[in-house]
This record gives sequence, structure tokens and C-alpha cells, in this order.
Amino acid sequence: MMSTLVRDRAPVQTSANALRPPRKRLSRRAVLLGAAGVLWLLGFLFLHGTSTLTLPASELTDLHRSLNQFNAWVASNRADNPVFQYVFTPFRSAVDSVANLFTSTFAASSTGLRLPEIGWLGTVGLLSWIAFAVGNARVGLLTAAAFTFFGLQGLFTEAAYTFALVLTAVLFSLLIGIPLGVLAGISGRVSQVITPVLDFMQILPTFVYLAPLALIFLIGPASAVIATVIYAVPPLIRLTAHGIRNIPENTREASDSLGTTGFQRLLTLQLPLARRTIVMGINQSTMAALSMVTIAALIAAPGLGQVVVRALQSLDVGTAVNAGLSIVLLAIVLDRVTTAASRRAEPGAARKRRISRRSRYILLAVSLVVVLVMVQLSRTMLWAAAFPKNLNFGPDIVSGVGAASAWLQTNLSLFTVSFREALTNGILNPFQSLLADTPFYLLVAVVLVAAYALGGWKLALVTASCLAAIIYLGLWSDAMVTLASTLVATAVVMVLGIIFGVAMGRSNKVDQIMRPMLDAGQTMPAFVYLVPFLGLFGATRFTAIVAGIIYAAPVAIKITADGIAAISPTVMEAAVSSGSTPWQVITKVQLPMARKSLALAANQGLIYVLAMVVVGALVGAGGLGYDVVAGFVQSSLFGKGLAAGLAIVFLGILLDRITQAAAADPVRKIRSAKSSAH
Repeated sequence: MMSTLVRDRAPVQTSANALRPPRKRLSRRAVLLGAAGVLWLLGFLFLHGTSTLTLPASELTDLHRSLNQFNAWVASNRADNPVFQYVFTPFRSAVDSVANLFTSTFAASSTGLRLPEIGWLGTVGLLSWIAFAVGNARVGLLTAAAFTFFGLQGLFTEAAYTFALVLTAVLFSLLIGIPLGVLAGISGRVSQVITPVLDFMQILPTFVYLAPLALIFLIGPASAVIATVIYAVPPLIRLTAHGIRNIPENTREASDSLGTTGFQRLLTLQLPLARRTIVMGINQSTMAALSMVTIAALIAAPGLGQVVVRALQSLDVGTAVNAGLSIVLLAIVLDRVTTAASRRAEPGAARKRRISRRSRYILLAVSLVVVLVMVQLSRTMLWAAAFPKNLNFGPDIVSGVGAASAWLQTNLSLFTVSFREALTNGILNPFQSLLADTPFYLLVAVVLVAAYALGGWKLALVTASCLAAIIYLGLWSDAMVTLASTLVATAVVMVLGIIFGVAMGRSNKVDQIMRPMLDAGQTMPAFVYLVPFLGLFGATRFTAIVAGIIYAAPVAIKITADGIAAISPTVMEAAVSSGSTPWQVITKVQLPMARKSLALAANQGLIYVLAMVVVGALVGAGGLGYDVVAGFVQSSLFGKGLAAGLAIVFLGILLDRITQAAAADPVRKIRSAKSSAH
């Protein structure tokens, strides 16, 4: 992606004349955007609270009640409807069987009446050996230490459930993602068809999958696995297709000259050369699966997510931190194992190994014998089957964290509450009022003008359709609450992205220090970010906004840093030799020339923030996320929750398309328009 940005920007950097044509386009865009802003402010000042054309508050509507009736109809006709009998129910049973196979192997019964097929000692040994086999000894030891620590936390069963569901989801993702990725890589037509679907799947916040899947497949592990596969399979498909397509042309021609068929070329050339990229896709899919499995606790997925959800609902910070720490450790283990596997798949990796292949095989065989002994002990000895309770330090961790949280809230409340209230009353409330109290028709007109300025009539039409859908769903007010929180958080994310991204792009030392921290931040599931800020700021929408900022900042910082670093050294030398100060170089050269990367950072940051703000409904964020969560809890609000999920979809599509249009290269647009005119 970054190499594409460099190629797109190269003509702009090297030709002074190439910068002249877009000035008219940019100035016209700026005029329209400025006019839309002025119209909005003036309309708000003169019309808010006075217009008779107002939408009702986001309350139960006839549409919501009809969706409730549909829910009741599905529940009463599930056993007799042929679609459920011959399609949905068998599919759910198949997924449930695979999930139960893994959960019964590694996890004990939640009631404690049934032990797993492989006890904790055998599980630790087996998973550590697998990590050693696909990675190296270091990740094997990390796996053993992490799963032993889960037992010390008193969460071994929950961690095993989460791991089993992730394993099930990744297995189904491989069965679906690799074949589709191969087809998309070798067929441009398949790629054109599947790319919009993948875009749509990745735009949707994770909450949106849950309500319809719970309606069709009921709650439980099967629905959680299906939702996780939908969320986790797109990166695997994309990276598999990318690896297949990026085979060097001369290598492909040499293979064709030998008379190989398309299938032979795929097996002997494309798949082996794309192996590293495919393993990277498995890494990304695994991390997405862990993130989704924890959120799927809302539809009764067992595991660590259940512990976090119950703790957040009861504001039990100690329990939430204990379970959140387990999720982080599991994420680190999965990331390190799959990363080590991808490095072993690199060409020439065998030459870099410290031990010979023969010695490695001997070590694997000896360690496998030890693991089999551990598995047998875990099946015959009670102490090796269930983790010893006298080694459970979980209650001590929970009480210690709870005491620390209480101390922080007591002694830092003057700062935290003052900081929270100052930003809430000074920025968030006024901006939310500006959105929610502006007459809807005026705000629709302003957004349409902005969309036309950024992307023309096509974008304006898409924007109008999304806004009309939100209005029809009867959730305009709640959508504006969610939009206000999302935009405020995105603005802060972009400030952080510019500050730290510029520092990383200008200094290799800063980049080397910060990039590992940013990579670690991106491995943590969304739930985890809510926990520490719940202890500091309490259950408010401000907590969700701060968590969203921390969740989205790494991706915005990395994209900005790559855009700054990609600027031509010749341009930088020319700016410095002309006597420009570092501040002038940043503001007059680097930021303007990296505007496409900045717009892309805003796009990705906004999507991440939207997903997190919706999850923040668990800690009092309100808006559409609250409607979705309420729909899970109360059957009378199921229709409203389902409508809120759809509203989030349309809001996400609207924001994604507008920010993508802002990220588009105006120079290229003008050139393509001129070439088509000629």
C-alpha cells in the first residue's frame, strides 16, 4: 500500500508544472466546503429549536415493532421452516460440532462437573510443542509461560475456551479464505466481484454482525464462530490474492515456457512463492478472530470475553483487568507464533537457523515424547487435569487491582473528573448539540454539499442514500450522538497521528522506538482498551472516546509516518538548501506532500474509532451502540437494536466513502478527466 502511495505521489514531487492544474480544483473544493460550513453554522444559530420540521427522538417506531414481530415469528417457526430445517440448522450443527470438539479437548465444563479430554498440563505441553514446531523454541517457551500464567490467574478454563473458539474460527477461515484468495489472485474478474464484498465486511463494526446472526443461528459458540469467521476472513483473502498476483512476471513466463498447465503453475510456483504472504494473512486473520471472539461474549460465546463483559456491566475493574491481561497475553502468544511461522516461510530462512535441520528434528521428536507423557498424566492424574486451586492467585490480583483503582479514583478524582468534565462540557457537548440540534434537513443538505465537493455526484448519491436509510430507521438522534463522539475522537487521533507520525518519519531512531509499541497496541482486542480507562474515568461516554483514541491512534501514526518517510530526499534537500527551518519544512513541504497519506490515516482512524465507540456502549457511551446492546438484553428492544446495527452500517459506509474521496489524488482526477475529454 505504501509503495502505491509513493508511485502516485512521484509526478507531483518532481514537476512544478504538475502542481498548477489542481489548484483550481482544490480551490473549488475548498469554496464548497467552506460554504457548507458557513451554511451549517448560520442555520444552527437561526433555526435550532425553532423548526417545525423535526424528527422524533430515537424511540420505538413501527419499523422496530415489526422487527420485533419478525423475531417472534422466527422463534416460533424455526422448527418447521424448511430454510431452517435444511440450511441454517444443519450448518449451525456442523459448526457447533467442530467447536465442541476443540472446547471439549482443551476446556473443562463451566460447572466443573466434566474435565477436558486433555488436562491443563497436557494442554500446556501440546500447545507449546506446536508453537515450537511451527515457530521456534522461544515462542514455545512463551506459550508455556502464558498458559501456565492463565492457571495462576484462575482463568485457565476461560482462556482454553477462548483459544478453542479462535482455533475453530481460524480453521473455517482457512477453508474459505485460501481458496477464495487463490481464485481472486489468478482471476481479475473474481477479484473485481469479491473486493467490494470484502470492503463492506471490513467497514462493518463488529457489533453489527451479532444481532442478525443470533436471530438466525441462536446464541452460543456456533454463532460466535460464524461471526468471527465473517470478521476474520477478509484479511486472509486479500493477502492470499496479493501473494498470488505478485509473482514476478519473468518467473511466470519461465514456468509457462516449460509447458506447465495453470494448475501445475499454481501448485509448483505461485503457492510456494506466496507462502510467506499467506502465512502473514493467517496472522492477521488469527488476531482478528481473537478480537471478535471476545466481543462475541454478548451472544453467549464462552471464555475470557464473558468475564470481561460481566465485569464491565458490574463496574468490577479488578476482574476486568485480570481477564483483560489474559486476553492481551493470548494475543501476544498468537501473534508471536504466527509471526515466527511467517519468518520460517521466508526464502533463505533455513540458512539463518542456528541449528541444523537434523538436530531440530531430533529435538522435536524428543520433546514430543515428553509432551505425550504430559498428556497421559493430564488424563490420569487429577492434579494434572485441573489446575491446582492452591496456586490460584487470581483473587489476589483482582483485589489488588480493585484497591489500586479505588485509590486512583479517590486521590486523582480532582484531576480525572475535572479533565473529563472540562473536555465533555467544553468540546463534546457543544459539538454533539451542533449535530443533534441542527434541523435534520439542513444537516443533510450540508453533508450532501460536502460530499459533492469531495467526490462529485456519485458520492453525493451514496451519501443521500445512507442518510435517508438512517432517517427511515428512526434513529437520527442516536446516530448524531455516535457521530459526534466518533468525529471528536478522530480529530484527536489525527493530531496524535501528525505529531508522532512526523517524528517517526523524520527520525529513524524515533521510528525504531515507537514502532514496536504501535505493533503491540494493534495486537490487543478492542475490549481491553476499555478496562484501564474505566478505572480512571468511570462508566461514561468519555471513557469510550478515550479508549477509541488509544485504539485507533497506532494505525493513523504508522500511515502518517510512512507517508512522511516516502517523500523524495531530493525535495527535502532542496527545501533545506533554500534556508527553510525544520518547522517550515514540516508545514510547507512534508505535510502538504503527504496529504494523501494523511487522508488515508483519517479514513482508517475513523473506521477504528467508530468500531470502538460502538463497543464503548458497555461503559455508558450511549448512541447507537447502546441500542444494539439493549437489543441483546431485552427482547422488546430487539427490533430497535437490529435497526441500530443497520444504522451503524450506513453511518460507517458514509464516513468511509467521504474520507476515501478526501484521500483520492485530485491531480489524478483532473488528468483522467482531461484524457477522457480528449
